[in-house]
Amino acid sequence: MSSARDDILGALRCRTGRGPDNAAAACAHVERTILQPRSGPRPSMPEDLVALFVERAQAMISTVDLCPDPAQVPARCARWLREQGLPLDPVVAPSLADLDWRGAGLEVRIGAAGGGDRVGVTGCFRAIAETGTLMLCSGPDSPAVNSLLPETHVAVVPRAHIVADMEAAWQAARAELAVWPRAVNFVSGPSRTADIEQTIVLGAHGPYRVHLLIVG
Repeated sequence: MSSARDDILGALRCRTGRGPDNAAAACAHVERTILQPRSGPRPSMPEDLVALFVERAQAMISTVDLCPDPAQVPARCARWLREQGLPLDPVVAPSLADLDWRGAGLEVRIGAAGGGDRVGVTGCFRAIAETGTLMLCSGPDSPAVNSLLPETHVAVVPRAHIVADMEAAWQAARAELAVWPRAVNFVSGPSRTADIEQTIVLGAHGPYRVHLLIVG
């Protein structure tokens, strides 16, 4: 007896004219399309992508700190946490373990966030200027939970990783990632919802606050 899945796929093959005689050619066409992605019209962008990203990120209620020297990241992070009255014991992604966090007075733990962690620190694969969005790729050095579980997310964003738009971010992923991550998360400011009486509530499904350290 044919399953519902077979019925559905069979109907799709019929509609697209696919059968045993042309299956190989159809698969080759799909592979070529994947390897040569096309994008539609894209809006013009200003030359200063950093300024645009900062503007859009702040519009999404992220806070931003421009940090010229990567070595200053721990001290800038510690200062911001103190100003906000937040814990000084963040969980830090392994990709940032080489920075001198303890020298800045932070009692960090390197690894993935757990239920008791209130501040998570991550890197950033790309940052999208058009929307003020972070593109985070999960992996052993960049646990996805660090940007999702703690109520505060601090992201270290290399200036060179700020790109114009979503298409540019995916183009970089195809060019640089030898192995695709299990998860690619896009973060546009703190988590929020307006499901109840159209009232904005922060921290509904993730962090209450997002702080960006733009480095370089």
